[in-house]
Amino acid sequence: MMKMSPFLLLVTMLFSMLLPVSLMADDDADFARWLVDFKQEARENGISDAILEEAFEGVKPSPRVVKLDRSQPETIQTFQDYIEKRVTPYRIELGRKQYRENRQLFQQIEARFGVQGRFIAAFWGMETSYGRFSGGHYVIGALTTLAYDPRRAKFFRKQLMDALTILDEGHITVDNMKGSWAGAMGQTQFMPSTFRAYAMDGDGDGKINIWESKADAFASAANYLSSIGWRSDQTWGREVLLPNDFDQGLIKDKVKKTLAEWQALGVRKMFGKNLPKRDLVAMVVQPDGPGARAFITYPANYSAILDWNRSHKFAISVGTLADAIAR
Repeated sequence: MMKMSPFLLLVTMLFSMLLPVSLMADDDADFARWLVDFKQEARENGISDAILEEAFEGVKPSPRVVKLDRSQPETIQTFQDYIEKRVTPYRIELGRKQYRENRQLFQQIEARFGVQGRFIAAFWGMETSYGRFSGGHYVIGALTTLAYDPRRAKFFRKQLMDALTILDEGHITVDNMKGSWAGAMGQTQFMPSTFRAYAMDGDGDGKINIWESKADAFASAANYLSSIGWRSDQTWGREVLLPNDFDQGLIKDKVKKTLAEWQALGVRKMFGKNLPKRDLVAMVVQPDGPGARAFITYPANYSAILDWNRSHKFAISVGTLADAIAR
């Protein structure tokens, strides 16, 4: 093997050290250009220079946020693993305690919006463990990363613009706008666009603070669910047993039948009991596929839960937790 001269070796080492720095400089320049364009668009949308200066101070794309975006638990965990990690005995007991302690507030929410309090409690528990863990990421920084990243840039660009509008309206300060790596905020983990469309001042103080005010957080969650078709006279669904010869082709989102029709096909409640005799349309969901746990779901409320988070694992977990809290 031919040996490299000391001079050539030194040049090669220097070049290999400088190359990443050069590439990083190119990346920094590209982001700087992107940010200038975005700020101009924000100004055209009415965002003040003061908010733009404060909100973007020191903000750069975060590799950790991009990594988290590529490894979401809804996509990499089985349903059984997912629900076992979330609907735990501890979370159920804590949910029952919180449900009792905030019963008056939940009753007010039920009367005003027609959304059962146990479901609001379940969303609260699933999203932030009843307000204890609402996320430590700086929302503007996280959303900037995801708006700059090409994978879902259009969606997160809108979320970033909405987050700036929330700041500009004075609902929360820049320092206190914390949330998840994806920009979900407060005790109910609203995305900024959801906040702007449905968040409400539940305690009458003139601001919408879903980070610290349970009244604001619960009213906002209930307003959202009510607005997208929640039915107070229905639940979400239940776990069921399927016969051995069940046609797996019937387990599709578009296949809906009455409970009587599912009963005739051999679907039963747990322990072999008959399905309810209500005149309801339902569909069967089996997140882990043939042979795994199955659930019959009622489109109105189950679809509303899916609208909150497009994951059957999440939706079934919310329903299961709500049922357990109310027992």
